[in-house]
Order: sequence, then C-alpha cells, then structure tokens
Amino acid sequence: MIERKKYLNLLVDKKENGLVKVVTGIRRCGKSYLLFQIYYDYLLSVGVSADHIITLALDDVENIQYRNPIELGNYIRNQITDKKMYYVLLDEIQNVATIKNPYVQGGEDTIGFVDVLNGLLHKGNVDVYVTGSNSKMLSSDIATEFRGRGDEIRVNPLSFAEFYAAYEGDKRNAWKEYCMYGGMPYVLSLSSHEKKSRYLSDLFSRTYLSDVLERNKVNNPDILEDLLNVISSSIGSLTNPTKLSNTFKSVKNRAISPRTIDYYLNYLIDAFLISKAYRFDIKGKKYIGTPLKYYFTDIGLRNARLNFRQMEENHIMENIIFNELLIRGFNVDVGVVEYNYKDATGKSKKTQLEVDFVASLADKRYYIQSALFVGTEEKRLQETNSLNRIDDSFKKIVVVKDNIVPWHDEKGILYVGIEQFLLDESVMEL
Repeated sequence: MIERKKYLNLLVDKKENGLVKVVTGIRRCGKSYLLFQIYYDYLLSVGVSADHIITLALDDVENIQYRNPIELGNYIRNQITDKKMYYVLLDEIQNVATIKNPYVQGGEDTIGFVDVLNGLLHKGNVDVYVTGSNSKMLSSDIATEFRGRGDEIRVNPLSFAEFYAAYEGDKRNAWKEYCMYGGMPYVLSLSSHEKKSRYLSDLFSRTYLSDVLERNKVNNPDILEDLLNVISSSIGSLTNPTKLSNTFKSVKNRAISPRTIDYYLNYLIDAFLISKAYRFDIKGKKYIGTPLKYYFTDIGLRNARLNFRQMEENHIMENIIFNELLIRGFNVDVGVVEYNYKDATGKSKKTQLEVDFVASLADKRYYIQSALFVGTEEKRLQETNSLNRIDDSFKKIVVVKDNIVPWHDEKGILYVGIEQFLLDESVMEL
C-alpha cells in the first residue's frame, strides 16, 4: 500500500465542510485509490459504518444507468435512510451526461452532475467527494460550475518521498529510478526497463494524448505531437508561443501561428501534462510576462515521450524540484534579478540574472537554485551570482545532486543535497 498522507490529511481537513470535494489530477496518478481505498479505510477507522459510505464508479459498465443525472440522484437519495452523516464517493464523475430537463417543455434547460451534487448538499447530512478526468470542468471552472460550492484537491504523481517509502529495491537506487521513470504509481509494480518504458509510452499516447485530441477536437494532431516533442526537449528553457512558432517555421518548415500554439499549450496544461512558471522581477516585485518556462507533471512521462533520450541530469533535477515545490503548496515562479554594471569601456549597461525558483507560501518565500555540483569556487560563485544580488532577508537555497551535509556559506546561503531536500521538508528551515 502506498501511503499518501498529504492528500489524506487534505481530505480529512475538508471533511464535512459543506462543499463538494473535487479530486483532480493527471489520469493514473492515484485519485481513485486515494478516495476508494485510503479515504474509505480512514472513514471506517473513525467509526463511520459501511452502510453510510455510498461509493459508485461511473466508468464501470455495471453502473452505466447512473450516467443519467436523474438516475444518479435518485440512486444516492434512496441510500439515505436516516439523519446520520452519509459520505458519497463518486469516481469519474465526468461520465455523467448532461441531458435536457424532461420536466420543462421547450427552452434549453438541462440537468447535469453539478445539479445533482449541489442538490445533495442541501440535505445537510451528505458529504460529497468526486474524482474525474475532464480537467477543464474539474480545474479552472470548478468555482463557476459548482457555483462556489466546489473545493479542489489536486493530486500529483508520487513525490520522491512517497516513491522512496514504497520502493522495495536498494534505496540507493531509488533516485536514479525516479529520475528515469518518474512517480506514476503503477510503475513501482513493474520489474524491467522494457515494461516500465512501454507502460509510460502507451499511457502517454493511448490515454493522455488521445484525451487531449478528443476533448479539444484537435484538427492537426501532428502539430500537437511535434509541440510535445519540442516542449519535452526543452524543459526549463525560456520560451513562448512566438518562439515556438518560429521553431516550427525554421525546423519543420511549417507556418503555425502563435495563437494556435498557445491554444495547444493550454490543452496540455488543462490535461495536467505540463505546468508553466512565470518570470518574476524580484527587485521590481512584478511579473514580467513572456517568455516563461514549461515543466512536465511527471518526469517519467517526459522521458518516455523522448524514448529515454536527452536524459540531461540538470534539467531533470530542475523539473523534479519544481514539482516538489508545487506539491508542498508553494506558488512557484522563475526569478529575475536585474542590475546595472559598466563594461570594459566604462559604459553603463543593464543585464538580468535568473533564479531558478521563487517559492512563495503566505508570508514565506524561498529563492532556490538547482545545481548539479558546486565543487569549485568558480562554479559556486556562478551558481550563487543571482542569489547574492537579492537584498531581502528571505532564505536562499542551492540544491545540488550529491549527498552532502547541509552547510551555509559566509552570506547565509544554504547548500543541501537533492535527496535530503526532497525527503525532509524541514531542511528548508535550516
């Protein structure tokens, strides 16, 4: 059993809060397991009787009649026979159809699952949890769809700490395995590179890519595939739709408008395949706009997309750190430090230095640099040049590949190894 304590705690914290708990995330990342195994067992452990937990998998053909919203509502209400609290757990809620209201003649009045779920909340003794894969409905539009009564819980593929805890081989190999195959839970049960790579490749093409093409009615799937290849090859690089359009023109000899590329990028974001990080002017305390950076939600999927070529450790490590910060609840931006200097002729010039990540949460902020190594003084100064030009008091951290004893330099910058950074959240406070 893979423990997902962070998400269980989120569900427990939101228990009986009067909102529909909407569990979102990339497909096959463990949403159903979280709800129907981990959370179900938790409810039993705190004294909830099994007959007060109503579960329904709407992707199961045996439950096909409940894809009709009226049938679904009637089924759930018929299970509620007393005034005690009932917990309703529904999987793949997007399979419920939107139908014309049979009680209204004429007009465009319709009924969908949102009406059913919001209606259940009116009973007062019903606590509702749903999972689903239609990311547009279950992410950016949750507040609108549920009329302010939806509460999103984003589930990610396994963090390195979760992967490490469940890894049954030599723990010294866990980091290499994670960098190669990522954190999709099923990968842990596979025994060879051939099986793992085939699973990830098939998952990408037959599930995620097919979903995006079908959901968004993409007319040019080859463009989307080429765009995925470009993004996969350039994780952590600054880009924007215009630059990508120019790449298509110069490399593929195809004229693809920046607007079309922007649409396709948003399709991939809506499907939870990639995330974007905006640039933030640290001294000016403002967002700069494009270009920005794109990272994969799971590094194993990115690697599989490239047939496990282009395995650059620095880019992979940067992507993993980005995902870890998101999992910990931070807002994550790419930092920009602008400063003036004089060139060899004495002429005043302006330049920009980059901080890999500005991680913000409430009143906390961390400046984080990802570096494979800082074994020489020259390399260390190069990696910390941008950090040393930030004049506020927020913590500055350099994460290196090697397993090292955490230490601070004379300017207070913390140096820590990647595995300790990922396994021990408290290390950020050293």
